[in-house]
Amino acid sequence: MRLNFRLRFALISSIVALTSATLVAQPTTTYIGQDLNTITTAVPFLQIAPDARSGGMGEVGVSSDPDANSLHWNPAKYPYVKGDMGFSLSYSPWLRALVSDINLAYLTGYKKLGNNQVISGSLLYFSLGDITFTDIQGELIGNYRPNEFALSGSYSRMLTKNLSGAVSARYIHSNLTQGQSVGGASTKPGNSIAADVAIYSRHDIEFKNMDGYFAWGINISNIGQKISYSDDNTQRDFIPTNLRFGPSLTLDVDDYNRLSFMIDFNKLLIPTPPFYYTDSVDVNGNSVIYKGMDPNVSVPAGMFQSFYDAPGGFNEELREIAIGVGVEYWYDKQFAIRAGYFHEDRTKGNRKFFTLGAGLRYNVFGLDFSYLIPTDQRNPLENTLRFTLHFDFDAFQKQAVK
Repeated sequence: MRLNFRLRFALISSIVALTSATLVAQPTTTYIGQDLNTITTAVPFLQIAPDARSGGMGEVGVSSDPDANSLHWNPAKYPYVKGDMGFSLSYSPWLRALVSDINLAYLTGYKKLGNNQVISGSLLYFSLGDITFTDIQGELIGNYRPNEFALSGSYSRMLTKNLSGAVSARYIHSNLTQGQSVGGASTKPGNSIAADVAIYSRHDIEFKNMDGYFAWGINISNIGQKISYSDDNTQRDFIPTNLRFGPSLTLDVDDYNRLSFMIDFNKLLIPTPPFYYTDSVDVNGNSVIYKGMDPNVSVPAGMFQSFYDAPGGFNEELREIAIGVGVEYWYDKQFAIRAGYFHEDRTKGNRKFFTLGAGLRYNVFGLDFSYLIPTDQRNPLENTLRFTLHFDFDAFQKQAVK
């Protein structure tokens, strides 16, 4: 399906803010006395849950059982993963109720280096489908397929008996306009380099005659340079540097039944938009801040500033923390059912939804499915079935030996 450039980009921008956005914003709407002050970034596709397993558990994963998709959620989990090598491929239709050719694909895999070290890599690819570009007179310029992708690599290792750590590197490429002029201004693809730092800890426990383990994890992702889409580089936007942390509890009810409970907390580590006077400018022609802090700072300064710069003070800082909770049940390590809930404050994006999921493991292959049910506002993934295909290389080797 093809839409013209303006219609498609207006549609995407209004729903998921796929184009880069400046952090200079003014409060124009309130909700029950609170100013709507959503934090926006460039390349927000990096924040989309790429796999169906976590997508079925309220988009949690910082301390869940490790699998091939752990690079996105917490690469420090890899030393605990079962098997010597594994791969997975995930696919998520996007805005399927409106268009048919926007989608997110995720390919990832890992390889153990001995008992304590793991290397992993992934490719996250976001396609915006076919777009027809026209000039101001409506004459056809050409048909293009804007896209964004992130190529990542990670190294993980055990640090102590119960603690592991990981570092990741990421190259981000965002080509939204295919070099065309937009609004009379020339554009170029945006590029950035980023890194992740993560830790994970697991401790065996016994609870009411049930064996299990308690785990927690922390992942600071997308620590990287700002991104620009213009030739003069005067406007550079933050990428979504994010702090994710949370605990999980896994219990083996008996030899066949396993139950896990998880919770993730997320906070963007970029400046909160301040409030400006609507009729005042300084000597340089910039709007004057009357509440909050200047967001035009460096990436390190913005990360630290993000903890105390909200115009609404500490209460607004708390509202910037999004929460996901999830539960997972496995029977005989072959069949799983999952459920979860994700909550984001109304003044910070208002994403609220339930998720459902299921998983199957059979010999070499495994399949995960997830389904999202919004509770407050429309969601680009509602009424959409997402899936992930797993490939167990160890099981393949055993089959080959047999």
